[in-house]
Amino acid sequence: MILNRVDSLPHFAHILVSEGGIVHPGDLFKLIGIAIVIVGLALRLRTTLVVVAAGLVTGLAAGLPLFSSNPVFDSVPFLTKPGQEGIINMLGRAFADNRLMTLFIITLPAIGLAERYGLQEQSAALIRRFANATVGRLQIVYQLFRVLHGILGVRLNGHPSFVRPLIFPMSVGAAEGVFHTKSAEEIPTDIIEEIKAANAASENYGNFYGQNLSVVQAGILLVFSVMTGLGYTVSVLSLVIFAIPIATISIVLGAIQFWILDRGLKRKAMSTQ
Repeated sequence: MILNRVDSLPHFAHILVSEGGIVHPGDLFKLIGIAIVIVGLALRLRTTLVVVAAGLVTGLAAGLPLFSSNPVFDSVPFLTKPGQEGIINMLGRAFADNRLMTLFIITLPAIGLAERYGLQEQSAALIRRFANATVGRLQIVYQLFRVLHGILGVRLNGHPSFVRPLIFPMSVGAAEGVFHTKSAEEIPTDIIEEIKAANAASENYGNFYGQNLSVVQAGILLVFSVMTGLGYTVSVLSLVIFAIPIATISIVLGAIQFWILDRGLKRKAMSTQ
């Protein structure tokens, strides 16, 4: 559908397709940022540095200068270009325009103090009171919890302010019951890593798909703005309705994944006894 609307994507067509429908090698080189991201993440390099490096290289390959017009750098190649905004200036402006996304940093001191005075121990003790609690079941409940918050339009900044100080200790507490241990130190390291991955998965599934179920969330508003910009007549409510089946599928597949996780942990617990 989108490919049939090339007339509404003049910039895309200009970059990728030349006269006669042949792609220029020089235009393909502008996509080098994608390769940098893939290689950087595959090598497990620091994500922020990989993304910034990809942005810088892509901008330079596209002919953008590093800085906006500045008398100090006007005579230096690649640093400035008359009438064009620099890549560094773009990054700075984007950070300033979206600085509200960094407000979660304010919560970190409070979370640190709560952990210092026993938040993790209390959350783990709470989950131990439920005899039927397992790591997988906890992830299913938490994913549904995050989807509900997405529907209500509530943001939790899940990983730093919720998953790490609360859900992860509760998951470890549930694992202690499965492995019949008295402390988290007795649980094998690979099991702890599996639990961390499951915590991250339940947060990401619930947050990513749940936020598309609210007409006030940034994700659905971004899709709406892109679709209307391409010339399609859509409403925010219609996008939410179409997102419901996808969110439902994510819940079902997540539940299957976490059920398989529980079965695997039980087998490993039996083999260690």
